[in-house]
Amino acid sequence: VAVRGLIARMHRENPLWGAPRIHGELLMLGIQVSESTVSNYLAALPRRQPSQGWRTFLRNHLHETIAVDFAIVPTLRFKLLFVFVVLDLARRRILHLGVTAHPTAQWTGQRLAEAVAWDSHVRFLIRDRDSVYGHEFTKRADSLGLKPVVTARASPWQNGYCERVIGTLWRECLDHVIAVNERQVQLVLDDYRRYYNRARTHLSLK
Repeated sequence: VAVRGLIARMHRENPLWGAPRIHGELLMLGIQVSESTVSNYLAALPRRQPSQGWRTFLRNHLHETIAVDFAIVPTLRFKLLFVFVVLDLARRRILHLGVTAHPTAQWTGQRLAEAVAWDSHVRFLIRDRDSVYGHEFTKRADSLGLKPVVTARASPWQNGYCERVIGTLWRECLDHVIAVNERQVQLVLDDYRRYYNRARTHLSLK
């Protein structure tokens, strides 16, 4: 029993070790046991269920997930404006488009609250590792009952729905607009959001 417990502990702390490696380690500890016995003990250990992959997670929780990201808009005076996009993944509905020259965690959290406070079915929030999603933003997301799902570094494909919407936003709207200031860009985007949600054909939805 003591040997079996030791084998289980070694496997738990070193999950990449197989029976030959554990057998060798036991021999160095002065414990005489055959490799076949180690194999039998390992086979009898309870197996941890593998966690679901990213695509599986999206497929299982698409109807209760939103995603957020930023688009950058240069102005006529060579300044940068930041567009905060909040997207409902189930119906590809743009919940919010907010514009600011100085995004902060508090501002971003307030925009999030405006977008989803009424939408009680939402449980998960996909976002990247941008520093703007700081303490104030996290606290606001928690108050809305949202569980953050943070994408891996340098993996924009994990937020592909939002990235695609931002690309559409550029091609159909921002590429045809000379940005002057926050107010003007906000008015343009509000009009586009109404068109996108109410009239535009979404080929990815069946």
